[in-house]
Amino acid sequence: MSFNRSSQRGFTMALVLALAVVMGLMLMKAGPALGKEVQRENEAELIFRGEAIASALKLYFAKTHRYPKDLDEVMKLRPRVLRQKYTDPMTASGDWEFLTQVQAGASGNTEGLPIVGVRTRSPLNSIHIYQTKTQVHDWLFSADQNLLNLNNNLNQIQGLTGGAIPAQIPVPTPTPGK
Repeated sequence: MSFNRSSQRGFTMALVLALAVVMGLMLMKAGPALGKEVQRENEAELIFRGEAIASALKLYFAKTHRYPKDLDEVMKLRPRVLRQKYTDPMTASGDWEFLTQVQAGASGNTEGLPIVGVRTRSPLNSIHIYQTKTQVHDWLFSADQNLLNLNNNLNQIQGLTGGAIPAQIPVPTPTPGK
């Protein structure tokens, strides 16, 4: 009888080992899909947070007639215009790259310059397409529309059409008194 029990133990051990191998193979196959799902969720959160910060910067400017030098200034404004000081969901550090109202000097240091927007520091190709961009680093969340190349795109269209703007492209017209 002891022979029978030890052979049963060996069979059970082989079965457990085979199940572990099969589960490992299934997890290896599901791993990339899980990684894509995490990235998709992080990108959606990036869009939410970036747009919330851009909106808060617009409101900050409307109330103070200037842009802040950091997000802490935005958080001090009462009543609050930003729910919390959001971090970048695409990077481990959570640090944003700030878009400034004026260009940085030769050193590239933007500290102390008025910020008008944020973007992620992540170099990943995106799953979502946002602002016709396919790299998350190229997504700009800005309170200043000039940073979003709206005026530059209009100038390019005018250059391609000899100054005439095609009828299907809406052109913003300045309102009197503004």
